[in-house]
Amino acid sequence: MTGFLTRLLFLCSIFFLVGCGDPKFITYDGPEVTRVAVYKEARVMLLYSGDEIIKGHRIDLGFGPRGHKQFEGDGRTPEGRYEIDRRNPESSFYLSLGISYPNAEDIAFARAAGKEPGGDIFIHGQANRFGKRGPDWTAGCIAVTNDEMRQIYAMVKDGTVVDIYP
Repeated sequence: MTGFLTRLLFLCSIFFLVGCGDPKFITYDGPEVTRVAVYKEARVMLLYSGDEIIKGHRIDLGFGPRGHKQFEGDGRTPEGRYEIDRRNPESSFYLSLGISYPNAEDIAFARAAGKEPGGDIFIHGQANRFGKRGPDWTAGCIAVTNDEMRQIYAMVKDGTVVDIYP
């Protein structure tokens, strides 16, 4: 019986140690990602190095996916040219890369209508608390799986251009 308990303890400790590693952060040594292109209608995000596509992902969008984000709370994903301007390794959505929405034009449009443009638009993984919720569940962000987000987080640097198309 002692041998059995010793082996059981040994196996449990191995499983514990394997589970303690942080698989969120990986390294990437491939071609530089120079642009991220998001095609909302097709629900696809492509990572480019120059003119070459190096990775593609299926995506979920905001719950109001049609049209450009105009106001805070409209649930839409913005359209236009932005850039990655921040990263959050402690995101409630696994990992996240911030998109520079709103730009000056977005702010002016919303304020002219007497509203706020909103913000906090990210490329991110799944909700840590509830997991994937189905298509077009975000509040305007671009969502991928956690495995994909781990790769994207390693590949895409701050300052990378993000083009979001209808």
